[in-house]
Amino acid sequence: MRGIPFALALLTVAATSSGCGQTVSGSAHPAGSGTGESVNTNFDKLLRECEVVSPDQIADAVGAKGLFPEPSFYGAVCMWYMAGAPGGNAMITLNWYEVGSLNNEKTTNDKLGYLTNNITVQGRRGLETRRPNDPDSCGVSAGAADQGVIGFWINYRAGSAHPDPCAGAKKLVELTLNLAR
Repeated sequence: MRGIPFALALLTVAATSSGCGQTVSGSAHPAGSGTGESVNTNFDKLLRECEVVSPDQIADAVGAKGLFPEPSFYGAVCMWYMAGAPGGNAMITLNWYEVGSLNNEKTTNDKLGYLTNNITVQGRRGLETRRPNDPDSCGVSAGAADQGVIGFWINYRAGSAHPDPCAGAKKLVELTLNLAR
């Protein structure tokens, strides 16, 4: 019985080492070499989508003209905190999915129990999304100019007096589509 664990261990080592013993022909080259195209390895444009609308346009869309939205997160999504928005404060979120579709957004919204309506944004199909029993937030999504999906969410402080969050989110999506052409 003692020999069984040893035999299994020996068999595992032999199987693993034989799988790693392959030789691949050719030679390694840096990204973009030999293609005639240079590759930007500075990664200085990764978050450019966060600048697709200006801070003034964001403030105007949430009813806080003249105030400055503070970036609170730039990464997979872009977020801004708007102190002094009508009714207190607001959070604005931009999502830009390069490989996405409105049908997938609709399916996800349905799974989350959100209320989704078809709308038109810049002459194309869009979605207006609300959470049940949450009149203080709204999201609007539309097909991006080339491919994928863009969307903005506006969340005001719960129970506060504020403009329609759907109107502001739609305005930001419209501005994004104008600039993305």
